[in-house]
Amino acid sequence: MELTPDEVVYLRWGFVELNATIVFTWVVNLLLVSGAWMLTRGLSDETSVDRGQHVLEVIVLQVRDQIRDIVQGDPGPYLPFIGTLFLFIAVSNALTIVPYYEAPTASLSTTTALSVVVFLAVPAFGIRRSGMRRYLKRYVEPSPLMLPFNIIGEISRTIALAVRLFGNIMSGTLIVAILVSLTPIFFPVVMRAFGLLTGFIQAYIFAVLATVYIASGMRTTSTDVSTLTTQEDSR
Repeated sequence: MELTPDEVVYLRWGFVELNATIVFTWVVNLLLVSGAWMLTRGLSDETSVDRGQHVLEVIVLQVRDQIRDIVQGDPGPYLPFIGTLFLFIAVSNALTIVPYYEAPTASLSTTTALSVVVFLAVPAFGIRRSGMRRYLKRYVEPSPLMLPFNIIGEISRTIALAVRLFGNIMSGTLIVAILVSLTPIFFPVVMRAFGLLTGFIQAYIFAVLATVYIASGMRTTSTDVSTLTTQEDSR
């Protein structure tokens, strides 16, 4: 019994392996891209819209509201990034009800990659918001002695983000596999449904934490905040 999709190898050529993590990551990406194209090709601003556009609007509005509540500002700049994270993780987890499917999020390599993307996005949004100097200044506040501790804090929360998602998804897959071997009819169905709910919750938590980290990365000193506010009001 494989614990992660990394152990399911479909093709091996020398030191190059094509495993389930890679295959199903591209399957999820293909589904997201094709689904986005199909749902957006016939967008309408009329009062009456089709069901697909209605579902899309509900998802976008819900994500926008969550981002606005966390960053206390315009969610527009963060919507594409946070929305993509949420949809990728949610779809990856939801497809576990499909036979022979292996969730990419049950691989530590996938969750690490997602966490590294968040790790890089935090300074990117922070620098874009307040500038390089103001952003780097927060690492030496209230004292330059805090620099190594702030850096360790950034790295540790990235590791925690990756391990949390990996552990929850992998453990759910493992429990279902054990129940299939013990009671192959009733309990696996219940656990699949429970795993589907847990998968959406994990996607929500990951997206919320990513937004919180980005919002914290944009915090500056009170003097800088007043300066930035004045500059924005004068534009």
